[in-house]
Amino acid sequence: MSRPRTQTVLFVCSQNRLRSPNAEQVFSRQDQEVDFAGTNHDTDKPLTAELVAWADVIFVMEKAHRSKLQRPFRAALGGRRVICLDIPDDYDFMQPELVRLLEIKVSRHLPTVPATQEPQA
Repeated sequence: MSRPRTQTVLFVCSQNRLRSPNAEQVFSRQDQEVDFAGTNHDTDKPLTAELVAWADVIFVMEKAHRSKLQRPFRAALGGRRVICLDIPDDYDFMQPELVRLLEIKVSRHLPTVPATQEPQA
């Protein structure tokens, strides 16, 4: 019996210093691979066509990120879902309010339990 393919999830914000790395940490688990990137030219980990093509689903933090993704990476998108979470850059890394907001907004689109919650028996 073959094992189901692991879902790949990409989180995108501007600098990739707070929101997207926070999301990567919250949603990293065995049944999916998670990565993150930034859209700004001075980001620590820039968004690339390879990352876009790798992802099954892409979450952007703001509508501006969707625009910055769609223009230069149109070919790499190839019909992938791009979901805007509408989360402003108002939080510190692992701030409880940001973690909870991510859990609420992302869980609507991913069928698995967030890493910060234990599965119920």
